[in-house]
Order: sequence, then structure tokens, then C-alpha cells
Amino acid sequence: MNFELLVGRPSGSRLFEDYLGGVESAAPFYSGSWQDPKTYRALLDTVDARFDSDARRRALGALTIPEGLDPERLDRWIEQRGVIVTTGQQPGLLGGPLYALYKGISAVRLAERLEGLLARPVLPVFWVASEDHDWEEADHTYVIDTANELIRLQVPDTGHIKRALHRIPLGDEITDVVEQAAQNLPETDFSTPYVDQLRKAYKPGVTLADGFTEVLSSLLAPLGMCFADAASSTVKELSGPLLLEELGRAEAHEVLLREDADKLADAGYSAQVPILDGAVNLFLEGPEGRERIYRNGSDFELRRSRESVSAVAVRERAEADPLTLSPNVLLRPVVESTIFPVISYVAGPGETAYYAQMKRLFEAHGLMMPVIYPRHSVVVVEARIRKKLDKLGLDLEGLQRPFHEIMSDMARDEMPEDVRQTLEKLESDVALGSVDLLDAATNIDPTLEGPVTNARNTALSAFQAAERKIIQSVKRKNEVQSSQLEVAQRHLFPEGQPQERILAPVYYLVRYGSEFVDALVARFTVDLAEESE
Repeated sequence: MNFELLVGRPSGSRLFEDYLGGVESAAPFYSGSWQDPKTYRALLDTVDARFDSDARRRALGALTIPEGLDPERLDRWIEQRGVIVTTGQQPGLLGGPLYALYKGISAVRLAERLEGLLARPVLPVFWVASEDHDWEEADHTYVIDTANELIRLQVPDTGHIKRALHRIPLGDEITDVVEQAAQNLPETDFSTPYVDQLRKAYKPGVTLADGFTEVLSSLLAPLGMCFADAASSTVKELSGPLLLEELGRAEAHEVLLREDADKLADAGYSAQVPILDGAVNLFLEGPEGRERIYRNGSDFELRRSRESVSAVAVRERAEADPLTLSPNVLLRPVVESTIFPVISYVAGPGETAYYAQMKRLFEAHGLMMPVIYPRHSVVVVEARIRKKLDKLGLDLEGLQRPFHEIMSDMARDEMPEDVRQTLEKLESDVALGSVDLLDAATNIDPTLEGPVTNARNTALSAFQAAERKIIQSVKRKNEVQSSQLEVAQRHLFPEGQPQERILAPVYYLVRYGSEFVDALVARFTVDLAEESE
């Protein structure tokens, strides 16, 4: 294998790290330890109380089922009170960043593990957040070309309003974006099918949500992953009553969420999602696109478009077109658990943090919050990049530092020993000699302290400036080393960010084919604690 996978968990806020480590102060905000089998079992009764066979059958109707999934398995899932592990992500260009794929595989592996643990069928489900309206976050991705340059691929801004992503069809420009990706990716034994997949998924007339789902489905459906689109007609039909219920309970739930944000602060944490005065956990499509609903006396308003709407008007709009009403980031997980018998959600650091604000919101809707399982995190180190790291004598932690700092330290290490010793001696002599001079001079006249101190500082600054110039000279002579460092950082920490948040999966797929996904599946183990009798 020409690459290695450094698998762990992502880093995040103190709340995330405390939850990851089982710190007691974080525990009250979640359903229990993600490593404790008892936590998962404890949710089964509450899930079963809400989902009989008919409800589970309706849940399946809201899913896109992989073609290869055995129909008998679906029957067993209904008959044997199956449950679901979910994860999700907003749509992105070319399948989004790598971590979207990692979330999906984490969910698949957790579902497999829980199926044995709970003695029930467990389906993994990927929730495509197609109702999201953050176009600027979804419209770009990155690949690395054959010259090891980082290439930003972006759908040109067409000046659209903040509409939900499922409402925005791609124009002819998407063809150019995909071809730009194809031109910058290497030609390998694997490149043709993956590039053709991109051409098929992202074409004029489809949406980013459509393309994203097709790409991820091609990778995850063979592993048994089902998909749920937030904007599908069945999902909207099943979630509609909950959304309208939330509208009527908006004020009470704002109080509840504000209290929980205060509890987080009292525990030494901060709320991931700010609780805004008068804000409802719902969005409504208005003249200016998808807008947050705010309470305004007995009515509601859309502040961006300055439109006032009554509860009756919101209800009428939702009945006429269910897509006009959608949940915010805090209500969306409640929607998922209303439609599906969710036992666990596979989350990144940010999601884990905002789930801490939702425990009582779930309870207010008669639900228990699912177990939050932290997704796997990966750094992919290709063999050729590992060679560069070894030559540079750097590990991953050291590589995260700014380029100029690393190069300066490396140049300092390579400075001729006689030069280093001479500089150190000169600086030491000045520092020690200035002490004696200061004592002698101030005995003559105390006002001489300033001139002597200034002279010492000037001399030390001159030596430090000379050292910097020597280091710069060493750096200039070490162009090979500099180039190796740039390439290594570009592959492992592009744009100064974790690789998984920047690069598109296609970069590794065209280089290594299905071996890349197979290796991830093999390395994503789910280790739960041993159960005590």
C-alpha cells in the first residue's frame, strides 16, 4: 500500500474534548458515554415506544435504499424492531471534503458493531442537509495537481439569493469546473471511472445536493449506507406536523434553550449555537430566500425581507409547499429522531458541541437524544510524502507550525558550528560585560544607566540581526529542503487546515482506487468498553 492512514479522533472545543474523554462536567449534556454499551441499550425502550411496525415501515419509505441491499434484511429490520445510526452533512462540490466520507464510514462501522451488541438490525443512514442555504461554504473544494500545487475548484457565483441548496440548479459553468478537476488530477488506472462519475453527478440542471448524494452514494451504498434527503417529499410529509408544533411552542423552547446555554456557561463551556432573542427554530422561504423566523408579538416576521407573517399564514404556506418551512440546526436532529428510530448520531466536533444544547429540546418533543458517537479522523500520508517528512526530520505535530518558523529552526540547526558558537559567545560577553559596565558607570553617575542599557540592547540587536541574515542565507542555499517542506505541508495541512477539511475524496480515489475506501473501512474500528456484570 502506497499510503498510510493515521486514524484518530478530530480535535475540537474543550467541551468536545471533555465529552471524548468522559470528563464528568460534560456528562449532564449528553445521553451517556459513547463508549459504554449500556448507553445504547438504554435508548431502546424509548425508541420502541414511538416506533411500531407501521412507523418503521414509514421510516423506510423516507430513505433511498441501496440497490444491493437484501429486501429480506429490510423485512427483518421492521419485524425485529431495527434501529438506525445517522450521520449527515450539507452538500458540497465533488462529494464535499474528505471528512464527509469519513463520517459515512464511521456510521457504517458503528451500525455493524451495534447490530451485534443490541441483537437487532441496524441501518446506517446519511442525512443530506439539502435545505442548508450556505452556498459560499458548499460551492468549492480542492485537489492537488500533478505538480503538487493546491487547486481551488469553485462554482462561479451567479448572484443568487440565500435559497436552499436544493433550490439552486447548476448552470453550464459546472461542466468547466468538473473538467478543471479532470485536467489537474493524475491519469492512473483508476482515474477514468471516478472522473466519469463526477461528470455524471455534477452536470447542468442538477443541484449541488444531487451531485453530492450521487458521489457519496457510489462510495457508501456498497457498504449498506442508506440516504435521506432533507428536502424529499416523504421527509417533508413526515416532519411537517413537528415543524408546525415547534412554531406554536417557539417562546417556551427559546426559554428552555437559553437556560441550557446558561448551564453550559456555568459548567465552563460556551454554547456553539447562539440563542437569539425572539428567534424560532425554523426557517421560512420568503422574498429574500430562506430566512430565520422571529417572534413579533402574536405574529412572526422575516427580518431580512421585513415581512410580517401570522401563524396561520406560515401554516398555509407550508401546506401549499412543504419545502418552504425547514428546521434550524438545533431542530434538525429532532426531526431526524421523529422520522427515524435513531439510536446514535455520528458527529464531528462542532456537531457534538451543539448537541449539548439540545437534550431538553429532544425531551420537550417526547424524545431522548441519541448517543453522540465522535467520528473518526484521518491523516492520509502517501509514501512519497512520508519520505519527505523523514528527510526533514519532522512529525505531523511539527509540520503544523508556520512554514517560516520551521524553516528558520531548520536553518538554525544547519548553521556552521563555529558561527553558532561565535554568535553565542559574543551575545554572552555583551550580556555579562554590560552588567559590570552598568555597575561601574552608575557609581560614577546614576544617569548613565540609560545610555549603558541602550548600548547593550543595540549590540544584542545587532548580533540578532546578523544571526537572522545568516539564517536567511542558509535557507536560500537549502531550496530543496524548502520545496520538500512546502509540498509536505500542502498535502497534509493545506491552507493551514487539517487535510480532511480541505481536500476532496476524488484526489485519493484516482490515485488508489477502491483500495483507499477499503483501507478506511478496515481501520475504522469501533471499540466499546467491556460490559460489567
